[in-house]
Amino acid sequence: MAMDCLAAAFVALALVTLLLLLVWRWGSGRPGLPLIGETLEFFTGSETLELLPFFKRRLERYGPIFQTSLVGDDLIVSLDPEFSFRVLQQEERAFQIWYPPSFMRVLGADSIITALGPLHRHIRALMLRLVLLHDVQRSARTELRSWLQRPDVEVRAATSRMIFGVTAKKLISHDDAASGGSLWKCFDACTRGLLAFPICVPGTAFYRCMQGRKSVMKTLKQQLGARRQSRQAPGAGGEAVDFFDAVIDELDKLDSEINENIALDLLFLLLFASHETTSIGLTAILKFLTDNPKALQELTEGQENVQKRRADPDSEITWEEYKTMKFTSHVIHEALRLANIAPVVFRKAKQDVKLNDYTIPQGSKIMICTSTAHMNPKDTLEPVGGSKDFMAFGGGLRLCVGADFAKLQMAIFLHCLVTKYRYCISEHK
Repeated sequence: MAMDCLAAAFVALALVTLLLLLVWRWGSGRPGLPLIGETLEFFTGSETLELLPFFKRRLERYGPIFQTSLVGDDLIVSLDPEFSFRVLQQEERAFQIWYPPSFMRVLGADSIITALGPLHRHIRALMLRLVLLHDVQRSARTELRSWLQRPDVEVRAATSRMIFGVTAKKLISHDDAASGGSLWKCFDACTRGLLAFPICVPGTAFYRCMQGRKSVMKTLKQQLGARRQSRQAPGAGGEAVDFFDAVIDELDKLDSEINENIALDLLFLLLFASHETTSIGLTAILKFLTDNPKALQELTEGQENVQKRRADPDSEITWEEYKTMKFTSHVIHEALRLANIAPVVFRKAKQDVKLNDYTIPQGSKIMICTSTAHMNPKDTLEPVGGSKDFMAFGGGLRLCVGADFAKLQMAIFLHCLVTKYRYCISEHK
């Protein structure tokens, strides 16, 4: 009994000592609570499209550039569009890609998101082999017809499943509908947990997120092994039929720049990013169009004119037709600007850097908030690509390699919707 009391006393003393050390460490100027910093406030949601309260309060108190601490990482936060743009423009010279450890646990340590220099460009070239024009149109038509049988539709989930189905077939020849949407459900868990507080214990969103990633990676690894074996079997044609095959061709090269881990994380990221951001973008577009009948009418008239110019009104969209959809492109860009689907991006200083009146020490981690650029009332320019006024697809060397695919998917879905159907939107709190 005495020994138990003595052991308990030692444990209590150790905990008190640890707590005092943490408090002393945070007394050196780190904001927020020990270890978690200002993480809890940062993850507090907002019901408006305005700048998040976390940023708004600090902008008023400290100005557009300040320091914070999130999940154990000290960060320099930039709410200054000019400053942020200069950081992105100097990537791979003065700055490099960096994301918090919790992000990389979900996306994968060997993900394309961390690839630098020639490797990133090489993987981007592989991705550009993906052609989705007719696949997306057929899927959009099928999905919209299915909506006629339902009293209401949750747009984000429905479009997410639709786009994931197209992408999974094109990437890895996987029919997710035939398996009851099992793979999509894993990715949906990843999406919901990516921005959750990173505590990996049963019952939390982050735990479900990591379990979803584990299931996906197991499936991809099995499929990669089976596909490589079947392509090496006697009599196998070895002809590429999907993106999986393109990756295997790259892996089999003697001088390949990617290995199996990179390939698996690449496939995970492509499946993750290709459907989720696009579905959120589509949901935002439909909401904004509902709130702006004039814009909806102009969009509808433009798409109906595209259809009228065809010999067969029901024929599939051509690439030439897609390139003429200028107003549709404006609608997509404006919705992405207002919705701020990717509200922050991260970088790390490779050396001491002087920008304007600020000196950023080597090793400093920077969080760039794109909302301040997108919500700038003085911005009247049409956003094309990455600029200091439009960062929905990143900027600099890190302009999203899937940007054109995402806009193509949105435009085709809108064409199928407004030329065949009418809709109304209700908001569920």
